[in-house]
Amino acid sequence: MRRVRAIASPAPAPQNTGMNPRLLCLFLLSPACAALRLAAAEASPPTAVATFECLGLYWTTPAAGDGTAQFRRAGAGVWQPAMNLVYDPRDGQYRGSIVGLMPDADYEVRLAAGGHDATLTARTRSDHFPIGQTTTLPAGDSTENFTITESGTPQGYHLVTVPAGGRTSLDAANQAVANITVAADYVIVRGVELRNAAQDGVLIKAGHHDVVVEDCHITGWGRFTGPKTFGDAEGDLDSAVFAEKGCGNLTVQRNLIEYPRGGSNDWETGHPSGPQGVSLINSTGGNVIRYNDVQSTEDHGFNDGIGGGSNFSREGSPNRDSDIYGNFIRNCWDDAIESEGADMNVRIWGNYLDHFYNGIATACVSRGPIYVFRNVWAVSRRTHRDPLGGAGIKTGERDEFGGGRRFILHNTALQPGGIFTAFTSHVNPNCVSRNNIFDCRGALATKLEKEPASDYDYDFYSGDAKGTAKEAHGVRGAVAFLPSHRLEFYPAARVTAVHYGSFPVDLGGGRTRNVTDPVVALPDPVIDAGEKLPDFNDDFAGKAPDLGAFETGRPPLEFGRRAYLKWDEGWAPWETVR
Repeated sequence: MRRVRAIASPAPAPQNTGMNPRLLCLFLLSPACAALRLAAAEASPPTAVATFECLGLYWTTPAAGDGTAQFRRAGAGVWQPAMNLVYDPRDGQYRGSIVGLMPDADYEVRLAAGGHDATLTARTRSDHFPIGQTTTLPAGDSTENFTITESGTPQGYHLVTVPAGGRTSLDAANQAVANITVAADYVIVRGVELRNAAQDGVLIKAGHHDVVVEDCHITGWGRFTGPKTFGDAEGDLDSAVFAEKGCGNLTVQRNLIEYPRGGSNDWETGHPSGPQGVSLINSTGGNVIRYNDVQSTEDHGFNDGIGGGSNFSREGSPNRDSDIYGNFIRNCWDDAIESEGADMNVRIWGNYLDHFYNGIATACVSRGPIYVFRNVWAVSRRTHRDPLGGAGIKTGERDEFGGGRRFILHNTALQPGGIFTAFTSHVNPNCVSRNNIFDCRGALATKLEKEPASDYDYDFYSGDAKGTAKEAHGVRGAVAFLPSHRLEFYPAARVTAVHYGSFPVDLGGGRTRNVTDPVVALPDPVIDAGEKLPDFNDDFAGKAPDLGAFETGRPPLEFGRRAYLKWDEGWAPWETVR
């Protein structure tokens, strides 16, 4: 096997074939010739981009065969397989992610593809930020607004926070665009209550990076708005946290984001337009948005809970090397989470989504891969009056923007009141769907064909319109089942189902009676029905992984700003100080 720095055999010199010089020139500029040059190229050393719990892998190497990855904690003896790398022929690069890692830890990775192999070491980012300068905000209630212009450093962040043992509430009273404006790098905004900003609670100015917003309560921001079709889009994308163009390495965690002053319209009057929880505009990537509560009422609902733009681009929100996980998101008239643009090594997992139209939007994925896994979709609806839900995953492409890989793995959507379709009807090439529970009445997959073909299998689907999905190992929708009463969406060992037809029933004492469509108790068909997916379900219990977000025999997922915390830790000043 050739090592990364080995030089592949050069392409043979062109022979005199009598080809017209003009045709020869055109051939040298053609994609076919580019592919030949790429095949003769030397493999480049791979690189990794880290977040707290994941690594994004990049390896430019001659295109041939599947790309495999293995990893281990530095110094450990056992190598673990990761999901295969995805080859993108447009730039001759393998890409993929390793998930479920420990923060601030060293890992070894080895890759193999097309007769080449490579190794690298990488360290995940620490989620304990070192503090340098501290700016203390005034205690109690204030109508001031603040602009942060002094940067910290990687060795010492500039912390802007409340007095020790006290609380700070900043009420802009609609007189300032933002409660806090960040025009600096390596900054932490922590523990502040922010109210009534004219547009945004926290505004991060263009081009800034390494900004942390944590443990804040942001409410009452933004302008009143209305549907774009009526010309009333002035307050569109007013956000609790808004990052202008070119920001990156942002961390938004354990905040309570609720009740904007305005509210989005629903789909009855056109595309929703209105406030958002978190918005990123053409980010540079490296973002982590985790363990936030984003909620409101239906009359003050969000456009998207987490989103931004530009959707059809090679940038977008969150662009690349980013994680969105553990959030509780509710009351969105469009998408609970919108991740559209490059979506290059973007991971979205462990979120609870409720009262939305589309759950997670991925139109488009222009680079990929994006991994959407172990999310829970609860109630979906189209308008205030129309209870018909939307889709779990929004798909779509436009012009040159598309073609990236989607992985949709181990998600759960149940009726009543859930999504109507698993995927939208837009084109959806290059998608891999595995081990999901799609209890929905509408279509599973689109009818629009486009290469590279998508691959659907090992899913539970309760409807009867599979579209292009084959599902050779899928759980049949005819076996209807009910969710457990022990824990919502957590699979029960046995379920109730209707056994269609006429069957003899033993009444005891030698008596039988034919019963039409009897109700019977059956082993839950989603338990042990999944496919093994390296790095994504290695800890399964039983004979095989369960379908859906939860694994029986393992602790359930937790969501929102109190997830995975002990009762006596993680409380914010605005929760404890009177």
